[in-house]
Amino acid sequence: QVQVVESGGGLVQAGGSLRLSCVASGSIFINVMGWYRQAPGKQRELVAGISTGSRTNYADSVKGRFTTSRDNAKNTVYLQMNSLKPEDTAVYYCNAMSIGGINYWGKGTLVTVSS
Repeated sequence: QVQVVESGGGLVQAGGSLRLSCVASGSIFINVMGWYRQAPGKQRELVAGISTGSRTNYADSVKGRFTTSRDNAKNTVYLQMNSLKPEDTAVYYCNAMSIGGINYWGKGTLVTVSS
């Protein structure tokens, strides 16, 4: 059974930083890992993705502020968030896609940025 668990969310003031972590456990060979977020009343959107070879892509709204990285040996992905803005407030979800194309999701971690 595959489990995806996020951690690191919390409350931070605008301009501050947070680091999210996500671990995927179980019998799984992971291809792409990514971070998504969903703000109240909005659709879930891609924030950042990273391949096994550490190729990354980012939403335009976070480029230059967020950085994702991963440890393939630990099936772990990180999201370093700097210069946070109130509009970054959302539930952040980790996604792990297996080499077979199956998506696994975490339950999410709440990030709240106060102005």
